[in-house]
Amino acid sequence: MSARRARPGAHAQYDAVADASAAVVIGAYSSSFGAASRLLSEPVRTHVRNLYALVRVADEIVDAPRPGATPASRAAVLDTLEQETLDALAVGHSSNLVVHAFARTARACGVDEALVRPFFDSMRADLETRVHDDESFARYVYGSAEVVGLMCLRAFVADLPDRDRRYERCAPGARRLGAAFQKVNFLRDLGDDADVLGRRYFPGIDPDRLTDADRDRLLDDVDADLAAAAAVVPLLPRGSRVAVCAAHDLFAELSVRLRATPAAELRRRRVRVPGVVKARIVSGAVARRGRPHQPQPQPPHQEVTR
Repeated sequence: MSARRARPGAHAQYDAVADASAAVVIGAYSSSFGAASRLLSEPVRTHVRNLYALVRVADEIVDAPRPGATPASRAAVLDTLEQETLDALAVGHSSNLVVHAFARTARACGVDEALVRPFFDSMRADLETRVHDDESFARYVYGSAEVVGLMCLRAFVADLPDRDRRYERCAPGARRLGAAFQKVNFLRDLGDDADVLGRRYFPGIDPDRLTDADRDRLLDDVDADLAAAAAVVPLLPRGSRVAVCAAHDLFAELSVRLRATPAAELRRRRVRVPGVVKARIVSGAVARRGRPHQPQPQPPHQEVTR
């Protein structure tokens, strides 16, 4: 019997379903990211959603275990997801729709195992490491956040004739922006990470004894990351620049609000940016055509009301 041939367009239909599945994941888990991604032009918007959907699925495995799940069983599920992803990178197809969407984007944009493996290593660390030292913290932030920034950068520059040169030029800023996002979220989730997940990410920091000086030192590091990232945002392609600028400025605003919040209060509540302020930040990014703005820090212990 002769081999059955695929009908014309069959792969396109499956690819479209995979892309739609990734978009559903993003819409369900990240309203802020979903809004920011709409500022990206196509096909970059779809590529970035495909990348982040896999990140969200891996996060769900380590951060929201099913009743009765053990660290060993969660590690096995994570291992399976990693192997599915690596296999799909090699062959260009997966029966897992989110993995298929990720692999299709990765192959088109130049995301390879060198970025994928560190990501899964960091996800695995969340099942094994409760308190970080300087070395494990740096390794964790690289795998969980910096490589995600590099994956997105690959998507931003994928259609440029000099994409490898532009990638190398912008990579340090992409890493710093990813690191800033992660560190801000560590501060915002200080209580839940400690109480619910049993994790302490910042080396030498006891969430129950966080001081204003500790808070400011951590945010000085975040602000340095944001400043380094801001320097390369104008080098991004026009279709990506405004979205990245808006994300940068949102986290710069979060840094301001975190610095204005007493350290003891950070343990009890998650600092947020009101919707009206988010809208203003996005409008500002559009008006400045993607040139980042960093608000001036507020004096300590004053609630930011704008």
